[in-house]
Amino acid sequence: MNCPMEGREGTEILLAYCAGKLDRARSSTLEEHIKLCPACREFVVGQQAVWTALDAWEPAPVSPDFDRRLYARIEKEVSLWDLLLRPFRPLLVRQGLPVAAAAAVVIMAGFLIDRPAGLYPAEAGPTEANVESMAPEQAEQTVQDMEMLRELNRLVHPENPDSKI
Repeated sequence: MNCPMEGREGTEILLAYCAGKLDRARSSTLEEHIKLCPACREFVVGQQAVWTALDAWEPAPVSPDFDRRLYARIEKEVSLWDLLLRPFRPLLVRQGLPVAAAAAVVIMAGFLIDRPAGLYPAEAGPTEANVESMAPEQAEQTVQDMEMLRELNRLVHPENPDSKI
């Protein structure tokens, strides 16, 4: 007989033998092989140990209010966001507020350093007008947009027909 461990279906045949699902002829042939083959013998002994352990296993008794507690837990709605944040909630409460305050201070300092002139009024002095060149089509489109906005403003505020935008 060829060793079942070497073939594709070897473990299935050995598992069927351990479960007692093989016919007598095949079972006796396999028993003869198991006596000679240490790999198959080791597999069968291991499977018999598993079957014995499963037979000896006693499940823990179920409490009388198990169903009630299970259905209550199922009915309690928990969003995915809550499940993800639950482990971090103590950290956010204790450390989140100081971290947010520190981040706000750093951002404000960045704005103050970047644009300090925006805080103080500009000195009075001559100003230059910026003149930009514009294509005629662009100017026409701008005038049309302004007329459209003016018309929209009249529709929104009908009591003041001469209002400007």
